[in-house]
Amino acid sequence: MPVKQSTGTQLEELSARIVAIERRLSSRGTNGSERHGAEKFNSYCSQPEVAEMKFGPEVSDQRARLIRVMSKKWLNGTVLHYFFFDGGLMGTTGAEKDVVRRAFDMWKDLGIGLEFKEVGSRNDSEIRIGFLRGDGAWSYLGRDVLNQGKNERTMNFGWDLTSHPGEIDTALHEIGHTLGFPHEHQNPFAGIVWDEEAVYAALAAAPNFWDRDTTFRNILRKIAPDTIEGSEWDPDSIMHYPFGAGLIQAPEQYRNGLRPEDGLSGKDIEQAKHFYPTREEVYPELKPFQAALLTLGPGEQINFAVNPESTRRYRFQTFGDTDTVMVLFEERDGEFRYVKGDDDSGTDRNASFRVRLREGVRYVLRIRLYWNFSSGDTAVMMW
Repeated sequence: MPVKQSTGTQLEELSARIVAIERRLSSRGTNGSERHGAEKFNSYCSQPEVAEMKFGPEVSDQRARLIRVMSKKWLNGTVLHYFFFDGGLMGTTGAEKDVVRRAFDMWKDLGIGLEFKEVGSRNDSEIRIGFLRGDGAWSYLGRDVLNQGKNERTMNFGWDLTSHPGEIDTALHEIGHTLGFPHEHQNPFAGIVWDEEAVYAALAAAPNFWDRDTTFRNILRKIAPDTIEGSEWDPDSIMHYPFGAGLIQAPEQYRNGLRPEDGLSGKDIEQAKHFYPTREEVYPELKPFQAALLTLGPGEQINFAVNPESTRRYRFQTFGDTDTVMVLFEERDGEFRYVKGDDDSGTDRNASFRVRLREGVRYVLRIRLYWNFSSGDTAVMMW
């Protein structure tokens, strides 16, 4: 009677077979997503599809637009923790991880009000990064990562990030998605006229092998105008694909191809600082039973220090006719971690939650305004 293999041995053999198949497939085309120079076709980022936000008839177009623009963005001051899957099909070498680490540093070095911290446990992370070969490069958009299970990837790199110096742009691009920035070539104000059948044919070939629906979602479909901030197209954006000759019919100067400049563009930097400005260091204190006015414009944020005088349950609530997202963070080991939050956007209620606070522990309450129904002030209170 043959000896039964252990589950671990079977998985290892299956993994080896799959890797061998993927290597044979990858030899049919390029392994990288080079943004310059090469005439061979590029491997592209294919974003996961998620359900679009729906609103009732009572939500005006302008109100819905502001909610859609801001809903994917993080509250400024958030610490985003990232985790690398290690071993098996989703693991990789330290060299590839270093490329991604450098890309996080490049976003942070802009002086934005977000922090990035690598952690060793997927349970402590918001961003979970895999390197599954053959699965392409992709990331969920902004806060959509929070809707994925702790055992699931929120970002993937499907080819060797050390194969070409320009591959750091691939990492910058995917992190840009995680920060809430969509594909720039799908900007409705770009004015790109495609040779659509040429695009479908090019993406159906190596190395992408996309079906028509994937190509439409990631290239040809225009982003709804009410989901983007601003109206200027940036062909040099890190969020823009490069395109070879024969795919773009207009503007005429791009008929022979469009190659964005390497790295973050000036407008990329401007947008990042707009949504995530440098944080102030001292916050006003929110005290029990004392309403604090929220004199905010659309998209603006306010932060409050919370220092509970006793250990008990507290309620936090906004007041007034607004759409807001309100999140409480607790200081743990020198950084602020998510505790509780609520988002009342697109509803007829106010953001509100109850939570147990501990005396002697520091907390920060962050509130971002999507929409204000009137010019009057609104407020927040804890009790």
